[in-house]
Amino acid sequence: MNTKSLFKISDLTKEEIFEILHDANAFSCSHKDWQLPERKLVANLFFEPSTRTHFSFASAQHQLGCCVENFSAQGSSVEKGESLYDTVKTFESIGYDALVIRHKSDEYFKELENINIPILNAGDGCGNHPTQCLLDLLTIYQEFKTFEGIKVAVIGDIVHSRVANSIKEAMQILGGEVCFSGPKEWISDSSLYKDIDEAVAWADAVMMLRIQHERHAATMNMGKEEYLKRYGLTKKRAELMQKHAIIMHPAPVNRGVEIDSDLVEASNSRIFQQMSNGVLVRKAVMKRAFGYTFSKEEEK
Repeated sequence: MNTKSLFKISDLTKEEIFEILHDANAFSCSHKDWQLPERKLVANLFFEPSTRTHFSFASAQHQLGCCVENFSAQGSSVEKGESLYDTVKTFESIGYDALVIRHKSDEYFKELENINIPILNAGDGCGNHPTQCLLDLLTIYQEFKTFEGIKVAVIGDIVHSRVANSIKEAMQILGGEVCFSGPKEWISDSSLYKDIDEAVAWADAVMMLRIQHERHAATMNMGKEEYLKRYGLTKKRAELMQKHAIIMHPAPVNRGVEIDSDLVEASNSRIFQQMSNGVLVRKAVMKRAFGYTFSKEEEK
């Protein structure tokens, strides 16, 4: 398997995380117009719906000078029973240089051990979302200039959240802390649980998660207004936040459910900054996948 693939945030060392964040930051300023020295053919294979991840990858690829194709399972040989491995092997065989894949199966990439081109995981099941995690890390680092001792409260549908799993792993690597809050039956690690008011007051970054109805066996057992009151970030609850603390959300945002609509674009919200950072991070991981580094001249 290609060593420049990225499947989980825990695949990266602390040094590699900082290297990606450094490159992402460079793409926002000194290397804004940098492109790959050679034209690369890449395909985005999304087996689940996506807006931000899919199109920020596509934006990053186009900005780097790639030739980009977007695959849809509908109308493809997947509908005839083709396996994920055979689909991916087909793209490798016909000359693609790298693939971005989102799939509903946890750790789908374990099926792809004989694939030799880079694969970037755009989300697997309820398990991992490394580039979302990296853009969250970039947003946190831009705010606090460190991860040591930084406290992140992740609130909502934890058990179904690849975002929560990835940020927990990352903060363990980087020296920060994570707590989980929300309905207790949705908490994957009870040792990290805090009551929501305690979590909001404790955190430097309050990360709200949407309710993933599509991953529940049964419909949520409460209305939207009740969920917001009990487990959401209301304007009243936001008053508990520390003055320096920021609001985050991986999106899509269910306004008036997990977060009061007025807080989405509040002065301490970084939700749309996260989206902008997504393009920068995905440019950085695409560059890494192809093995390119900025030259010494470019670094000056």
